[in-house]
Amino acid sequence: MMSKKWNFMLMLVTVFALAGCASNGSPTGGASSTPASSPAASSAPSTAKPAGGASVLDEIKSRGKLVVGVKFDTKLFGLKNPTGGEVEGFDIDIAKALAKEILGDEKKIELKEVTSKTRIPMLDNKEIDMIVATMTITEERKKQVEFSDVYFKAGQSLLVKKGSPIKSVADVKKGTKVLAVKGATSVANIKAKSPDATILEFDNYQDAFSALKAGQGDTLTTDNAILYGMMVQDKNFEVVGEPFTDEPYGIAMKKGETTLQAAVNDGLKKLESSGQYAKIYEKWIGKAPTK
Repeated sequence: MMSKKWNFMLMLVTVFALAGCASNGSPTGGASSTPASSPAASSAPSTAKPAGGASVLDEIKSRGKLVVGVKFDTKLFGLKNPTGGEVEGFDIDIAKALAKEILGDEKKIELKEVTSKTRIPMLDNKEIDMIVATMTITEERKKQVEFSDVYFKAGQSLLVKKGSPIKSVADVKKGTKVLAVKGATSVANIKAKSPDATILEFDNYQDAFSALKAGQGDTLTTDNAILYGMMVQDKNFEVVGEPFTDEPYGIAMKKGETTLQAAVNDGLKKLESSGQYAKIYEKWIGKAPTK
């Protein structure tokens, strides 16, 4: 009797021991026999594609369309035509020309509206591939984006109603109401030049210009090229004084996208050497500058 009971207990011990071996990593248990922390596991080559392995340029070519952030409210550079609904201007033609250089067809492009405030966030969120929107190259912005070579040179100036006592930035003093656009370098520039002036910021240029026409401010400040477009819209206003900053415009791409940056710079060089850049410049701005 004792012998049978002892044999039964030995059998149970053997069964549990075998089960324990199987659950602790033997082939019977179906799990890998190499612990995850072992050198063999950590050195095994990964077959997964690294995150962000494809460049933006690869994605553009794969989808067959270039998505560009442009202004919809800036006459001469990017303004939506209220009649036909198309966006027109210097920046638009440059963007289309780059689409042709990159994809072989200027129609392979999608234009999305940006403002000075929204353009970098939209780029970071991959809503757009690049920004062609009167964007000044600055050292601070270089920390956030990759810039192309300079494609347009501007300078900050003042727009006033004809007959205004403001003739230059020296006349912008305490009590002067200056209108500007959020996110633009012009805000910091005018504060540095006229620290006692009152600065009123708007979301876009059309809102700022409407405010100036309504008498909500004494002057509007931004790049002279943009102000000239406002002059065309309303002959009652004029640009006064000499530019008080240098505003070199660049095309912005997501930080680290140097392949796309190189393609854009190559495209700009081809536009210049072919004479197409001069034609676009003369169409919207006037006689192209000579180097």
